[in-house]
Amino acid sequence: MKLRFALLFIIAFSPVFSFAQGCLTVFSEDGDRFFLVLNGIKQNPVAQTNVRIDGLTNEFYSAKIIFEAPGKPEITKSIPVKDPGTSQWAEVTYKIKTKDGQPKLRYFGATPVPVNYNPPPDVYVMHYGQPAPPANTVTQTTVTTTATHPGDGGGTISISGGMGGVNMNVNITDPTLNGGVTQTTTTTRTTTTSTSTNYDNGGYNNAPPPPTPARCQYPMDRNSFMSAKQTVEKASFDETKLSTAKTIVGSNCVSTDQVIALCNLFSFEASKLDFAKFAYSKTTDPGNYFKVGNIFSFDASKTELNNFISGN
Repeated sequence: MKLRFALLFIIAFSPVFSFAQGCLTVFSEDGDRFFLVLNGIKQNPVAQTNVRIDGLTNEFYSAKIIFEAPGKPEITKSIPVKDPGTSQWAEVTYKIKTKDGQPKLRYFGATPVPVNYNPPPDVYVMHYGQPAPPANTVTQTTVTTTATHPGDGGGTISISGGMGGVNMNVNITDPTLNGGVTQTTTTTRTTTTSTSTNYDNGGYNNAPPPPTPARCQYPMDRNSFMSAKQTVEKASFDETKLSTAKTIVGSNCVSTDQVIALCNLFSFEASKLDFAKFAYSKTTDPGNYFKVGNIFSFDASKTELNNFISGN
């Protein structure tokens, strides 16, 4: 009995359950730079336009958006970190948009948390609770210069001045000054270096990020893709389906066949074309991308996609 209890205890608190975490991405639709504050803790020391925070273990977080631009009003909102449709931990995305002249924080989509996340270079990534690096590093360098000037044959230095109403006149005679005067100048230079945090193999450091691979190598596995496809399919409108599909592909790699499967979920040709363009850079087999043209009803859409791929 004791052994069974011990085994159950080990299983219940196994590290496997440590993956029960969500992620939050906030981006500015208009490119406004901002600071993201979660539960009173500033996440990015330097204002950004796209911030992703992982390692979130609470179901709700109090979020505040503070804009870099002076005078722009702050946004405060309670954000859930679970998919509202499945109640599962998710990659939740919110966007900042301006409506009626006022900034708003709107729900953009929720997708399964990716197992291996490869952040785009324009996304600031932070692990919740990880100490953020300082925004700037100040370095001071002191340079001392010594120079000897030829003497004028005399060894007397006269210093005259006044302090507090008292006049002073001091004469110093030193025969060694006949050979010259030694002058020492001290200069202090201050250098400010900006630093940023990079995501590297699950940790964070200040080293330059590794080179971004030219092309994805492995597409989403079948189970992950089926889950992602169902998430897109549940959306009621094409606009929501498109934004959800883009969020998924933005964090994962896909095959041409997977792109076709997602495109077929859209009702409008414009949505299919928009997504096909977006997903091209994330495909593992670009040589097969010509097959995507078969999903379009109009030749103009096929031509536009082909021109996009060829860079025309």
